[in-house]
Amino acid sequence: MNKLFFLFISLFVFVFNSFSAQLLIPMDNTQQNHLKAYGICYWVLQNGIEAKWLLNYKGGSFLVSHNKNIEAECIIRGVSFEIISEASAGAILANISSESVNMDALKLEKAPKIAVYSPKDKLPWDDAVTMVLTYAEIPYDIVYDKEVVEGALKGYDWLHLHHEDFTGQYGKFYAAYRNMTWYKTQVANSEQSAKDLGFSKVSDLKLFVATTIRNYVSNGGFLFAMCSATDSYDIALAATHIDICDVMFDGDAPDAHAQEKLDFNKTFAFKNFRLSMNPMEYEYSDIDATNSRKVDEDEDFFTLFEFSAKWDPVPTMLCQNHTSIIKGFMGQTTAFNKGHIKSDVLIMGEFKAANEARYIHGEFGKGTWTFYGGHDPEDYRHYVGDKPTDLNMHPNSPGYRLILNNILFPAAKKKKMKT
Repeated sequence: MNKLFFLFISLFVFVFNSFSAQLLIPMDNTQQNHLKAYGICYWVLQNGIEAKWLLNYKGGSFLVSHNKNIEAECIIRGVSFEIISEASAGAILANISSESVNMDALKLEKAPKIAVYSPKDKLPWDDAVTMVLTYAEIPYDIVYDKEVVEGALKGYDWLHLHHEDFTGQYGKFYAAYRNMTWYKTQVANSEQSAKDLGFSKVSDLKLFVATTIRNYVSNGGFLFAMCSATDSYDIALAATHIDICDVMFDGDAPDAHAQEKLDFNKTFAFKNFRLSMNPMEYEYSDIDATNSRKVDEDEDFFTLFEFSAKWDPVPTMLCQNHTSIIKGFMGQTTAFNKGHIKSDVLIMGEFKAANEARYIHGEFGKGTWTFYGGHDPEDYRHYVGDKPTDLNMHPNSPGYRLILNNILFPAAKKKKMKT
């Protein structure tokens, strides 16, 4: 009897201790590895444990019920954490709920299933999203044209568009790289893929993919894109069934009246832009500010807007950071000229002096999209063929944090965004 009583008491103490404390993952400047902290939160959700995202509290901290497995995982991955009492956690949540502070606590319920739209053949550039997903130990699947055509997107909550050209002009790399082996291989693979999938041109295949992604978002999907996958995507939609590709891209001349025929009602973000129809120019349109901006590297930065956590939780989530000033970085598409951004698009990060937006967001149907200008947040001017960034050197990167905010965004139980 005494042994059974002792066993009962021991079990009670164990259970009580397991649920009588909370584990706080701070996301302010005390956090030693911000990027892997997102991976911890994703891992918690994968294991069926709910978490709370404390918006604007210590840089957007995470709060979970304490258990030894989560604690051990934080230690293994080098993520800072604090074990706090239920009373302390309750006090934090009570403070956050006060109408006098710009904070909120959102419940994270389910780990989103992630897909990255990316070619299977190795190309001479890397991708910030796949790098940070790998570094943070967040799992993802690779899909490309075949999978999209066959309807694979319906199995995913979140989709990232790898550095991509949806116009069928092969990134407009023709002038500089047309004699390179990788470029010739890309063209050959793309043309064969289009043929195998029943399309006469690569541009027709890319339009079908872009339209399918548009429907995916309309049906509730979360879309994220960086660099040229932002403007080239909207250009492809605006140019639906209009030939904007020159002869070296698709075998025939473009429509001489392509510009006048563009339909901006079909786009997510951009309006009234002018195409670059010159095949020798490394640019798609005047959406992108790369060639027109006159900004020195040491003066290149953008500022995140502050939103109401209780009334605008969506942009608040997407802007969580330990700093509101993010150093700039370039890409084929670096920044968006604000004059070409639709009025219903939410600008979340801008470089006001240059009248350009870097980080924008919007709703479409039941889903949302986010466009982020630039190629690599920790490599100011990343060239084709450069080595990938070693994120072990940048565990607290605020620019990469914006990507990971988008990864967790679909897991949150949120209110509708206000504009």
